[in-house]
Amino acid sequence: MGWLYFGPMKYYSEKLAAERLRRCYELAPEPVQLYLSAEVDFIRQRAQPTFSLLELGCGYGRVLKPLAASVSSAVGIDTSQDSLRLARRFLKDLPNCRLLAMDAVAMGFRAGQFDLVCCIQNGISAFHVDKRRLFEAAIEVTKPGGRVLFSSYSERFWEPRLEWFRIQAAQGLIGPIDEEATGDGIIVCKDGFSAETVSRRDFADCTKGLGRGVVITEVAESSLFCEILV
Repeated sequence: MGWLYFGPMKYYSEKLAAERLRRCYELAPEPVQLYLSAEVDFIRQRAQPTFSLLELGCGYGRVLKPLAASVSSAVGIDTSQDSLRLARRFLKDLPNCRLLAMDAVAMGFRAGQFDLVCCIQNGISAFHVDKRRLFEAAIEVTKPGGRVLFSSYSERFWEPRLEWFRIQAAQGLIGPIDEEATGDGIIVCKDGFSAETVSRRDFADCTKGLGRGVVITEVAESSLFCEILV
């Protein structure tokens, strides 16, 4: 069988978007569900009721929905119009949420607009952009004294993560796993999808000289968070 090839920039806007993206999370096995919850909890611990929050790569609103109750205002940006349309329905009862079609490295916000900027669930890999540039763009829109949070997968979470992607592939949500190319933290599919991870050293290198300080924390033996104090 021939497989339609999607380049990395189009994958989340044309193939893995909206209902297909939501289905990926609905079928996630228990270890992955715990990982997803732990990531959201980590951000909530740093949020305050007066905060303005920005999520980069908000998809259909999975993360914004639980975070909205912890902040004054929440904004989500994404490049997929299909995902944003679903997000508007998903978040319709949350008046403090706003959704915009925007590129994370070319945002139209004024400098220092948000108290908290986050990009989790390995979005730093999914965007397929220059990581240093992505960090700089996030810092630019964060208030002095605010925080920027990015996450990737922990090395300890390789097996649950790979199992989850195999389930997605079996359901036809992503292409078949290229087992020969997959390994060492990188998942590759035969239709063009790929997902790397960002190590502790990678985070340190990408953020060198940025902000007032950088803290790298492993959470629940599943996520690696990079927190920049602006």
